[in-house]
Amino acid sequence: TDSIIGQYGSLPFEDLQLGLTYALKKFPYIDPNRAVAMGASYGGYMVYWIAGHPEMSRRFKTLISHNGVFDTRAKGYSTEELWFTEHDIGGYTPWENPAAYERYNPLKHVANWTQPMLIILGAHDYRVPDTQGISAFNALQRRGIESRLVYFPTENHWIVNPLNSIAWYEQVQGWMHKWTN
Repeated sequence: TDSIIGQYGSLPFEDLQLGLTYALKKFPYIDPNRAVAMGASYGGYMVYWIAGHPEMSRRFKTLISHNGVFDTRAKGYSTEELWFTEHDIGGYTPWENPAAYERYNPLKHVANWTQPMLIILGAHDYRVPDTQGISAFNALQRRGIESRLVYFPTENHWIVNPLNSIAWYEQVQGWMHKWTN
């Protein structure tokens, strides 16, 4: 929404922190020791952002990112949908205001990553190119963080083939089960 233009990693991140704290207090049946953060597209970006902020990432047993943005500046050059990227950053191209693209770039916080992560990608995603998730997976592997990359070579931004959709759910549920039981 327009209220977060230029605030990609601040206001929504604060909302998530406050929302999780509220939910854990309000609903005693939620087990804080089994929480998982999961998101797709912008939500996948937010998972990478959470990963880089230990005060939040350590509240989750594991993280799951589906076609999320890992490097905001690189995405500014590689997406097929330039309008959204430029609009959400504040109306700038990557060369007009590089700092705006770097301000909330998850790439800058990889040194803080500690939590295990599942990354899911569609090879034909032109909105968030698969190199975003592959780069994040490489960072996880090089840091020695347990991680898995699930790659759907015939899918795009969303996993729509029925058999692939079943496989998607199996991967997500299996990963969550592994880390929350």
